[in-house]
Amino acid sequence: MSEKTENKTKSFVLRIDAEMMSAVEKWAADEFRSTNGQILFLLDNALKKSGRRK
Repeated sequence: MSEKTENKTKSFVLRIDAEMMSAVEKWAADEFRSTNGQILFLLDNALKKSGRRK
């Protein structure tokens, strides 16, 4: 795989309160996503909405 097409990801620790995490987990399950996938989906939508990402 060339460097241009290689998917690069970074890992980091996220501290989130239990109530919010439960809500995200339920939302993820409702939309057939993993919890990580749901968080990425939400961040991507927020970045696009704010004009910070195309």
